[in-house]
Amino acid sequence: MKVLFAGLFHETHCFVSDRTGSDDFRCERGEEILRRRGDGSQVDGFLEVASRARWTVLPAASYTAMPSGIVKANVFESFWSDLAPVAEVAARTGVDAVYLSLHGAMVTEAIEDVEGELLARLRAISGLRKTPIFGVFDLHANFTEAMANHANGLVCYRENPHIDARATAVRATELLDRCLTTRVVPRMFRLNPPIVWPPTGTATADSPMRDLEALARRIEAEDPDLWAVNVVAGFSFADVRDAGVSFSVITAGPERSARSALERLTGMATELRERGYPSEHDPDAVLGSLDVTPTPVLLVEPSDNVAGGAPGDGTGVLRSLIRNDITGGLVVINDPESVQALAGLAPGGRRRLAIGGKGSSLDAGPLNLEVELISRSNGRFELEDLNSHLAASQGRNIDMGLSAVVRYRGITILLTSRKTPPFDLGQLRSQGIEPKDYRVIGVKAAVAHRRAYDPIAGSSFTVTTPGPCTSDPKRLPYKRIRRPVFPLDGIN
Repeated sequence: MKVLFAGLFHETHCFVSDRTGSDDFRCERGEEILRRRGDGSQVDGFLEVASRARWTVLPAASYTAMPSGIVKANVFESFWSDLAPVAEVAARTGVDAVYLSLHGAMVTEAIEDVEGELLARLRAISGLRKTPIFGVFDLHANFTEAMANHANGLVCYRENPHIDARATAVRATELLDRCLTTRVVPRMFRLNPPIVWPPTGTATADSPMRDLEALARRIEAEDPDLWAVNVVAGFSFADVRDAGVSFSVITAGPERSARSALERLTGMATELRERGYPSEHDPDAVLGSLDVTPTPVLLVEPSDNVAGGAPGDGTGVLRSLIRNDITGGLVVINDPESVQALAGLAPGGRRRLAIGGKGSSLDAGPLNLEVELISRSNGRFELEDLNSHLAASQGRNIDMGLSAVVRYRGITILLTSRKTPPFDLGQLRSQGIEPKDYRVIGVKAAVAHRRAYDPIAGSSFTVTTPGPCTSDPKRLPYKRIRRPVFPLDGIN
């Protein structure tokens, strides 16, 4: 069997000012892709099954980038120019299937539904119109009608934190193998209820996602024609028509059974929709009770969620630590300018820096602090946990760019040059920082940090600070989303 492979992975925050260009993407082509075997990524999961099934893989292109602002139009066209010639030759000479490694929430300056457009372009190639198209995508995708119409078997993660990204790629590839072996080609159907949940409300250990995932697994068990049932939490920071919760199924059975399953899930989501909005705390109030709170205390800051597209340089938690005169505090700030400003300074030396507050107009702005340099590094580290969500797109080796550890009073600050989600403790330990030694740790995340940080935490509080990844969708200036939709509108 010959299987064409391509990957496109970006989660696009439409409400931040930055634009994501080609330099922000890790771009791999041809044989480079095959060398990702063993790196713990979605690509690795596909390659494992492909090797086991003895397929001939036709690797075209794989583009991946950290979550950030709207993608420049030329990036997708560059990706397509890499993919299209390989796809056209494969279609002309004979190909049995297409497999895609996706995120599902990419938006460019020109295209609102990038994944739907990609699938439509593949289908428009003569010779691929009826070729099975399978793949894997993120739980925080915005799953569209075009994606369902043009694909046969796209499979979504079931866990948030996304500890199952590679495993889901394996599952999706095994379903493709089932299709090729049995010659049964399934279809996809989807339903997009009028609900938008912020990332903070989509942990699969909590309701409503926990209940929906349980129902999805029961539905799969009840109907053998349903190859997979996807519970898609959606991405609330995308200003697109179909942003929000959706459900999709892969089925070899009748449409009415698929529609019935989708309606059952929609009914439960509607009933539980209020649970998708967890409460948040005032960081000063948490720190005011620090003497009686088990440590380390996590101050989880979803408003500056790096994995949601925020700049990762918000000063809200750092300001609170300073205001409350906390010793034993630890924060990570993405600030290449401050890293550069430390050039030439020896460890133990002191320098005044304007730290953070540069990436979002919502932040109070930089903090001017005289800090002591503890250490500097190239910022590269290896994941301690290959089930970390970082591995899904990036693999085991992560690069934070030039980095520096500085100290202000009793607060340690890790300064990085590239945004890096706090999904693996190797990020800190690679810089000589042992997180268990600190009383308070600021974490710029919503949910996906839990895999790494919960085992070391004495207590954890999600706190409200200024930033673009708000947990209240009503604060976002949507222009394209379908209306009415909960909670933006009063829906009975």
